[in-house]
Amino acid sequence: MRLQSGLYAFVEYPDPYVQPLILRALSSPIFGLPHELVTSVSQLPSPSSPLLQFTSYEALDFDYALQHSTTSLVSAYVIRKALIRKHYLSTTISTWIVKHPESLLGKHFKPAVHFELDFAEFLDDALVDAWDLHESFARNESMQDNLQCKEWWILKPGMSDGGNGIRLFSTLEELREIFEEWDVDEEEDADNDLGETEKESLHENASGMPKGQRDGSEPSNAGMTSQLRHFIAQPYIHPPLLLQSKGGRKFHIRVYVLAVGALKVYVFKEMLALFAAKPYSSPLRNTGDEGIDLAGHLTNTCFQDESTRDSSVFRFWELEEVTPGSEWKSDVWEQICAVTGEVFEAAAREQMVHFQTLPNAFEIFGVDFLVDAEGNVWLLELNAYPDFKQTGDGLRDAVVGVLFQEVIKIAVKPFFAIPTSEGCSERMRLVRDINMGRG
Repeated sequence: MRLQSGLYAFVEYPDPYVQPLILRALSSPIFGLPHELVTSVSQLPSPSSPLLQFTSYEALDFDYALQHSTTSLVSAYVIRKALIRKHYLSTTISTWIVKHPESLLGKHFKPAVHFELDFAEFLDDALVDAWDLHESFARNESMQDNLQCKEWWILKPGMSDGGNGIRLFSTLEELREIFEEWDVDEEEDADNDLGETEKESLHENASGMPKGQRDGSEPSNAGMTSQLRHFIAQPYIHPPLLLQSKGGRKFHIRVYVLAVGALKVYVFKEMLALFAAKPYSSPLRNTGDEGIDLAGHLTNTCFQDESTRDSSVFRFWELEEVTPGSEWKSDVWEQICAVTGEVFEAAAREQMVHFQTLPNAFEIFGVDFLVDAEGNVWLLELNAYPDFKQTGDGLRDAVVGVLFQEVIKIAVKPFFAIPTSEGCSERMRLVRDINMGRG
């Protein structure tokens, strides 16, 4: 049956936590719009029928969208690794700072050393040009009598999400031990004759993380080095801001960012604070015979069991004030908005091969920030198809549900020229509006 108004919608989001929220937003009497659900483009009455594709990256029909750029809207950009791959993000920011030395990204992103490595035995060769790392190692070597002043680094696989593979180190020997441990794990798995399914689960999918690590289970180190061969190392941010009401636990802020067309960027004001499972202590005091206990350092709740996960996610704006009358949350919000707008512009203008904006696309990103003890905000990473489940059941409707209502209002209705009765919302702040000349 041909619609008289509205659009056709192919909605199959790859997460049962999210799927009903999208359908509810589409059907809302206030925020929604007339639509008919379809399961493929073959069900459209004509190629010119208005179509919304809101599904997994792999299921999006980009060819169809490119051929029907004025009537077909997709829920992801074809290429955006300038933002979602850690080593690409580092390059994006460093390139932008070289051309714009006054950019605030220089004060809100830790410069990274990135390298490629297949096996631990080649580590020295991989770090030949890592001058910052070697200088730090030398300084740490000279501080044996003042270990509290040691510089710590954080190692991150370039193509993983969910905190997978993150380690802390302060010397070359500690870094080498990390890769040697992964080599042993890989050899043991090879002896166990991994089947094709298990091997495939280590390969990267379109969202930028290994398949099989989106279910909240403890990630495996198997094949870490050879499968995730791109790595970055950054100075570890210490000390972080700690709140006594939350037991002195480290936390990061999860921000949902909506990119629309080519290009408007919005920041969703309803942010989350995700806390580590254990109280924070400096890496030095946290080091024992078994190494560093990462439970006090990793704030990604997918590592936590139910006993701590339910007490680890909070609405940012409900956090306590650091001191009476302080406005630290408002200051953090302003910093987040400024940094987010800057990094998207950097990617769009300087990495056009690796971030290709489209007028008939939009995408929701999960952007993570850390606040240090001085109140400075640091950009950690950006994730495509973020793990909304970390929000939990208690905040699902109030946070993620409202987010998708805003997405329908800001990204979907205007594209299809569907009038909206809602006025401007304070829940979404426009932080960049630039014309990339596409469309």
